[in-house]
Amino acid sequence: ISEELQQAQEEWKAVEEMQSGLGEPSAGAAPLISFNEALQYFQTADLGECRKKVRAAVPRRGLAALLRFLLGPPRLQPQLQGERELALAMAQCALDDNEGVHMRILQTIYKKLTCSRLSCPRYGAHWEELGFQGPDPGTDLRGTGMLGLMQLLFFVMDSQTLPLAQEIFRLSQHKTQASSATLPLLQSFPFCLMSVNITHIVLQALREERLSRECNRRQQVIAVLNDLYAAAFLQLYRLWRWQHKTIADSGFLLKELELSTKKKPKQLLKSLEAYVKRSPAADALQQLSPPSGCGTSEEINFTGICDLQVEL
Repeated sequence: ISEELQQAQEEWKAVEEMQSGLGEPSAGAAPLISFNEALQYFQTADLGECRKKVRAAVPRRGLAALLRFLLGPPRLQPQLQGERELALAMAQCALDDNEGVHMRILQTIYKKLTCSRLSCPRYGAHWEELGFQGPDPGTDLRGTGMLGLMQLLFFVMDSQTLPLAQEIFRLSQHKTQASSATLPLLQSFPFCLMSVNITHIVLQALREERLSRECNRRQQVIAVLNDLYAAAFLQLYRLWRWQHKTIADSGFLLKELELSTKKKPKQLLKSLEAYVKRSPAADALQQLSPPSGCGTSEEINFTGICDLQVEL
C-alpha cells in the first residue's frame, strides 16, 4: 500500500468516525457482528430476569391430557428444552442501550440493509425508513424482544438468505400501484415491522409445540426457528409480489401466514430449501394461496405488537 493510499484510508476512516452520529469516536469502525457471536453472548449472559417473565404453562389433566397425548403434536425432547428456554428468554429481553452487543446487532442490521459503511444514531427517522414504526426500534420489540432482532440479524448475515432479505427490503420500498378504480394504493410495507410480526408467528408455533417434530429430527431449536422465519418471509414476499398485494392486505396475509406456519411448517421449509439451492423447482412448488375474497380494509392491524406472554 502506497503512502498516499494509506493516508487516504486514514482520512476516510476519520470521516466515518465523525459522521457516525453515535457520540463515540470508535462507533464508526465498530465491526459487524455475526449471528453466532451474538447467540454466544446470549448463551453466556445472565438472563435470569428474562427467564422469570416466562410464564409456566398450566398442565393438562383428564380428557384434555388424553387428547393431547393421542392427537397432539409430539413433545420436544428433553435435551432440547434448554435451547427452547433460551429462545423464550430472548423474547423477553428488551433492547438495552447500555449493552454493546445489542447496539452492534442493531447497527449490523442497518448497515446490511442499507449497504452503508457508516453507523447511524441510536434514535432517528432512519429507523422508520427501515420499516420500524418510529424513531426507536425498541418500541416495536415489545412482543418479541431481542429474538426479533436476532432473527433479522440471521436473515441479513447468512450468505444464503441475504439476497432474499435485500430483495424483500427493496420490494417494501415500492410506493404505489394502480387499483381497479385507478386510485393509488399503498404497495410499500414496513419491512422491520413485518419481520417482527413473522418472529411473533414462529414464536407462537414454538410455544404450541408445532415445531417439535422438526426440532427433534434436526436436534436443533433456534436453527429451526430461523429457517422457518426465513421461509415465512419468502412466502409473504411471493404472495405480495405475484398477487400485487397492498398494505390493505397485510393483516389478512399475516393471518394466513400464521396458519401456514403452524399447520404446514415442513412445506414452508422445503420451499426455502428449494429457493436457497436455486433449483428450477423453487418457483414451481405449490404455494399456500389465501382463500378468495380477500378484503381490503382501511384499518391496518399488525399482529404481535402488544406485549407477548410466552410460556414454558
